[in-house]
Amino acid sequence: MSFVAQCIEDSLPIWASCLSTPFLRGVADGSLPEDCFKGYIVDDSLYLREYSKVFAWGIINARDMEDIRAYYSLLAFVNEAEDTTRLHYLRRYQLTDAQIQPLPLRPENRAYVDYMLDAAKNAPGAAECMMACLPCMLSYGWIFGEIIKRSPPSDNSPYLRFISDYAGGQYDAVCRAWTDFADSACQDLSDARRAHCMEIFRACSQHEYNFWQMSARPRTDI
Repeated sequence: MSFVAQCIEDSLPIWASCLSTPFLRGVADGSLPEDCFKGYIVDDSLYLREYSKVFAWGIINARDMEDIRAYYSLLAFVNEAEDTTRLHYLRRYQLTDAQIQPLPLRPENRAYVDYMLDAAKNAPGAAECMMACLPCMLSYGWIFGEIIKRSPPSDNSPYLRFISDYAGGQYDAVCRAWTDFADSACQDLSDARRAHCMEIFRACSQHEYNFWQMSARPRTDI
């Protein structure tokens, strides 16, 4: 079993618990109040801004051009593919990035991004940086794949596009490429670094759960 697969197995109970959060249950059956989803889109926009900085620290700490190219491709995906659906919903809710960017990160969001940035900033190599960013990437693919399997959304669900983007083959292919890069970065780690990397992965998975819980509470400043 690859190291990333071991990390996923360790954190899978947390990912599974995410499916039971009020926000994701509402997304799955289409019953989520749209003011909650509107708040999520704002929070996610602020999150992605900080998430992109994780790769900046990866580039700063990179030891060769191969790693830099990998981080660049990850950043490009976040900025291009992720933005497509996010901007779709911003238009739906008549919001712009200019309106969103001055808003504060809610406590759960702030705790999450601070943890990721600290892990990447102080990483001795790519392994820790990838363990910080992978739980978001991979858990989304798993969670929305499970939603599709368990209760496919109706064609008139306001969240169909959101669910489909993360359950599609293109997203899965990108996740596999990221996983391969992470497994390569985690080869030949000491036992202490392997344990620390798994701890980072698990902690970020728990932050994902906290983010989903937060998202069931609509923002009051938009």
